[in-house]
Amino acid sequence: MEPVIRPYRDADVNGISRVCLLTALAGKDATGVYSSDGLVADIFARPYVFLEPELAFVVDDGQVSGYILGVADTRRFVERYRSEWLPGFAARYERPSATTTPDEGMRHLGFTPERMLIDEVDEYPAHLHIDVLPHLQGTGLGRRLIETLVASLRERGIRGLHLGLDPANTSAAAFYDHLGFQKLASGTPDEPLYGMVL
Repeated sequence: MEPVIRPYRDADVNGISRVCLLTALAGKDATGVYSSDGLVADIFARPYVFLEPELAFVVDDGQVSGYILGVADTRRFVERYRSEWLPGFAARYERPSATTTPDEGMRHLGFTPERMLIDEVDEYPAHLHIDVLPHLQGTGLGRRLIETLVASLRERGIRGLHLGLDPANTSAAAFYDHLGFQKLASGTPDEPLYGMVL
């Protein structure tokens, strides 16, 4: 079927988790990398559709083959993540005592939602996660997903949007540059940040 972008439905959660896993290593498959194949989605996908499903959109080509997940107010999202999502996360994953392995580093991210409070969060209060499977990359769907989320944020009166990026994902960096995102000063070479005024 021709890919379409549509609002998230509860039945999409496993499809979103699958796409998250298959793109989690700078756009490549992370299956088997972490102690659980659900770990990355339990940090970067499932909390978003649990807490703000109205800002989630999927690419549907007969299955979920991409998505964009957004939050309108990162400060509020961090509060809700800590109170509503983190207890369940902590029941599934052990809090790491160190961050020397990839698995420990990833679990650390899951236990520290305050990391989302970038220096520019008041200027760019919304943030997003976007992933599209390789067979649909380069088709314009990424741009259309961004446009869909931006329109929803503008309807809510949100005037700034940010995202973080794996520096190894050079094609994604070029994509955001092309769309008009600007590098934010608080980003680092290891953790670049991009923002857009809406």
